[in-house]
Amino acid sequence: MNDALHPPVRTAPRKPTVRFLLSNPAHIIALGFGSGLSPVAPGTAGTLWAWLAFVLLHPRMPDSQWAIVMALSLVVGWWACTVTARNLATADPSPVVWDEVIAFWLVLWLVMPVGLWGQFAAFALFRFFDAAKPGPVAWADQLFKSRRGQPIGWAQGFGIIFDDLVAALCTLLVIALWRWL
Repeated sequence: MNDALHPPVRTAPRKPTVRFLLSNPAHIIALGFGSGLSPVAPGTAGTLWAWLAFVLLHPRMPDSQWAIVMALSLVVGWWACTVTARNLATADPSPVVWDEVIAFWLVLWLVMPVGLWGQFAAFALFRFFDAAKPGPVAWADQLFKSRRGQPIGWAQGFGIIFDDLVAALCTLLVIALWRWL
C-alpha cells in the first residue's frame, strides 16, 4: 500500500529539497512553506517565518479566528509532520518546522499586545527552550521517540509537535513570572 500516508519503507534518511517540498501538500506545511529548507538553523528560520506570518495576519484576525487557526494548524500539522517524517525516513527531522510555527503562534497570540521588543524577548525565550531543551522540554522530546527499526507513526508525528508546545508553555511561564515580578 503506497500513498501519502503509507509510503514505501525507506531505510536511509532523506534530505529534503525544493522538489521534495513541492511533491506533497504535507511537505509544504511541515517544512514551513520552505523555511525548513534553510541550510542553517531551520528551527530558527521556521520560527522567524511564524513571527512574520503572525505580524501580517494578527491585525486582520480577531481572537476567535486565531483560535480556529490554531486548532486547525495543530490537527493539519500533526498529519503533515507525520507524513513528512515518514517520507524523510526520520522520526523528528530538523527541516520539519511546523511545530515551531504552531508553538510560536501560540506564544505570540497569548502575549499580545506587546511591542517589537516584547515579541523579540518571546522569540529569544522560545528559541532557547526549543533548542536547549531544558527539563520538561527534554522529557517531552523523548516521550514519543521511535525506537530503532520502529516505523514512524502518528505518535512520532505528535511528538514532533508536543515538545515545541512544552517549549511554548515554558516560554509563557517565564514571561508570566517576569510580568508578575
